[in-house]
Amino acid sequence: MDNCKKYERQYFMPPEVTYDWVKKEYIEKPPIWCSVDLRDGNQALIEPMSLEEKLEFFEMLVKIGFKEIEVGFPAASETEYRFMRTLIEKNMIPDDVTVQVLTQAREHIIKKTFEAVKGAPHAVIHLYNSTSVAQREQVFKKSKEEVMKIAIDGAKLLKQLADETEGNFTFQYSPESFPGTEVDYAVEVCNAVLDIWQPTPEKKAIINIPTTVENAMPHVFATQLEYVHKHLKYRENVILCLHPHNDRGCGVATAEVGILAGADRIEGTLFGNGERTGNVDIITLGMNMYSHGVNPGLDFSNMAEIRETYERLTRMHVYERQPYAGDLVFTAFSGSHQDAIAKGMAWREEKNCETWTVPYLPIDPQDVGRKYDSDVIRINSQSGKGGVNYILKQSYGINLPEKMREEVGYLVKDVSDKAHKELTPEWVYQIFSDSYVNAKSVFSIEECHFKQTDGIIADATIQHGNDQRVVTASGNGRLDAVSNAIKQYFNISYELRFYEEHSLTRGSSSKAVAYVGIICKGKTCWGVGIDADIIKASIEALIVAVNKLDEIKSSEGCKDARMIEIMNYIQANYIDVTLDDLSEKFFLSKPYLSKYIKEKSGMTFGELVKKIRMKKARAMLKGSSMTVENIALTVGYQNVEHFNRLFKKAYGITPVQFRNQK
Repeated sequence: MDNCKKYERQYFMPPEVTYDWVKKEYIEKPPIWCSVDLRDGNQALIEPMSLEEKLEFFEMLVKIGFKEIEVGFPAASETEYRFMRTLIEKNMIPDDVTVQVLTQAREHIIKKTFEAVKGAPHAVIHLYNSTSVAQREQVFKKSKEEVMKIAIDGAKLLKQLADETEGNFTFQYSPESFPGTEVDYAVEVCNAVLDIWQPTPEKKAIINIPTTVENAMPHVFATQLEYVHKHLKYRENVILCLHPHNDRGCGVATAEVGILAGADRIEGTLFGNGERTGNVDIITLGMNMYSHGVNPGLDFSNMAEIRETYERLTRMHVYERQPYAGDLVFTAFSGSHQDAIAKGMAWREEKNCETWTVPYLPIDPQDVGRKYDSDVIRINSQSGKGGVNYILKQSYGINLPEKMREEVGYLVKDVSDKAHKELTPEWVYQIFSDSYVNAKSVFSIEECHFKQTDGIIADATIQHGNDQRVVTASGNGRLDAVSNAIKQYFNISYELRFYEEHSLTRGSSSKAVAYVGIICKGKTCWGVGIDADIIKASIEALIVAVNKLDEIKSSEGCKDARMIEIMNYIQANYIDVTLDDLSEKFFLSKPYLSKYIKEKSGMTFGELVKKIRMKKARAMLKGSSMTVENIALTVGYQNVEHFNRLFKKAYGITPVQFRNQK
């Protein structure tokens, strides 16, 4: 890049530099907006708009709320001329809207322009000529005085023709190529033009300062403009306007500091369309003000419709990262960003916030017609647990427990990573549902009946392969009783560690969601149930979770109908059941029965009975106000001291300590 040596700064600092604009923290009110889409924007298109397309675009600008619209350069082409005449003759210009036309400071062009605007309810006649050193020396080969005379003669002709033409006219002058013009000279030319027009409070003039080719940093332009602002004649009767271009990518910044430096009016285009790198984007400017609590006076609430119309009529494309309007400007794929947004949204809901402070979102996407579930958080391989949970919650009412989110997040990310695709909300839910709602590959529970006798007793009908068995078990609650029935049937052990429930926040409000997490040999397995009955939902969640255990997947299960019947009998008669009772009931010898029970359950008959009694005791300690002595008697122990020792051996704490646990 050694060729940089052939470039030098081509702007001019003003004779007096002041920085009053720096002392202003923010823009207090919107400027007067003037859309130049139909002139500056249109002439930059590869294929300029047809008459019909320009008419539709004009109607959109009016709908957005523009009160001043530059409609063209009538002397440039027949289409431009016909467009101006069509607006007037078809009475398409609302009473509160002013049209603006551009003309060079050349006699025949000015006359053609006035022919075009004849009969307009109100029109701005925008006169310009180039004043920069490069233009004076290389293009016109004229002195400062000769260039100033072009401006003065044009101003005189405007005034003369305005007096001779039907209509209400405002005059505007631009020292075109201002960035390459000596600032004091540009002011001198503008003041000479103003001396001709003699603006008054009732009939103000517009002085427009264009960054025709942006060549200075924004703070430099602000000092230039502040000089203009302080040295213009008739300042109280002059509307100081800016027309920023974007050659350095600073158009928005130039416009914002320009307003702080004294500008009253901004000319720009939707989405920044314009020659070379474009004009200043009025949407970005207006929405920047909106994000600071200032109403821009323009309606961008249906951004999608505005963008669709713009793209269709101009055949231009709005970049996906275009501020406020691009497809992806509110979208977070990153896991940490998604998590922060999700927590911020939850904070707003919890605190009922009036002001918008959500991380990573400068404005509420809904204000410009966007949706949280499809625009804000989208899922791919970079996404995180917070984003996946947000999608499930917003789209389907599923709010995962905190402990479950990481597992679900990794599962969804893995699918996206392997597919090399973004996942739609429907796809995310399908992955979730297949893994946590419908995963019952080994067994299911077809029905379950409960009765309350010293705790809860469940009669669970377990469907395992081609077999169906009713298993009876007790617990300190319905879910615990069903869990014990499953453990009993498969002869397995696990801990029921996590349980959460909530009503669906979307869709059918009559349905509930239950989440169950179990731990077996250090591994956590999750299941989810959805049903109008929360008990059924929790049982379904438990079934899914248990079906994921390796011990279940490799198990033949307790297909021995006799063992199921023996266990059910013990559950029903645990208080005083004896091996003699079982021997008589099932017509088996005691030695064979002892060996059989040990083989099938992994415990001796005595250990099995003791385990059932201890579970019953735990349920009564938590669910009743019975004394420890009475509980001991109820579960089959006459000696309370013996009961206390057995309980402590089983659970590591005494019955009283267990009851007092929170």
